[in-house]
Amino acid sequence: MQSNDIPYTDILRREFEGEDGSFLLRLRLERHWDEAAFQGLVQAMYRAARDLETADTLPKWLAQGFWLAHTFTAEWVAHPAFPKQAGVDYARGCELLAHLAYYLFHGESPLAEGQLETWIFHD
Repeated sequence: MQSNDIPYTDILRREFEGEDGSFLLRLRLERHWDEAAFQGLVQAMYRAARDLETADTLPKWLAQGFWLAHTFTAEWVAHPAFPKQAGVDYARGCELLAHLAYYLFHGESPLAEGQLETWIFHD
């Protein structure tokens, strides 16, 4: 089953609650950037932000999770003791999380039309 077949709310709850194998939990405990898990996270975040573009209110758990994913990840990987993995563009990943948080909170992408989608679904 592909991540697009799983409701984004299920993926995001798993991530934001720090379930085993989640990107955020592995980043915190193992200090490992799991690119496949990261892609699943940002794709689910994009789907949520897109679906809620015109919403007047946001579920609190979702807003908190977007904020956490963005701020925690940026602070954690910037720490001097965080081991850097070859081939991981941490700045780009953190920037993408910031753009997704902006998209959720403002109801529009901070990038030119189609650019965020291209960035997320590049493969």
